[in-house]
Amino acid sequence: MITITDKAKGRIDELVKEGNYDSAYFLRVAVESGGCSGLSYKLDFDNQEQKGDQFFEDKGIRIALDIKSFLYLAGTELDYTDGIGGKGFNFHNPNASRTCACGESFSV
Repeated sequence: MITITDKAKGRIDELVKEGNYDSAYFLRVAVESGGCSGLSYKLDFDNQEQKGDQFFEDKGIRIALDIKSFLYLAGTELDYTDGIGGKGFNFHNPNASRTCACGESFSV
């Protein structure tokens, strides 16, 4: 399961409104090969369920993970930062043994 902080929920709600997404859309969270630590995070809005998708809901946000990503992201918290150090989503992943300085990639 992935949880979402209040700040991340607020930003996701803004993006849904800006993108004019209807209720058929959900947040797809995935892990891809790449990045300086070997694996990178991917966030997108989607309205097409894929075979093997795992669905969760937190704070009214529906989240989809493919089964491979679920294995890497179970227990992760999605946060959003808009401070002086930069804006963006941050993943607090208890499964990551190492992350890069920018926080966009990790290894297990």
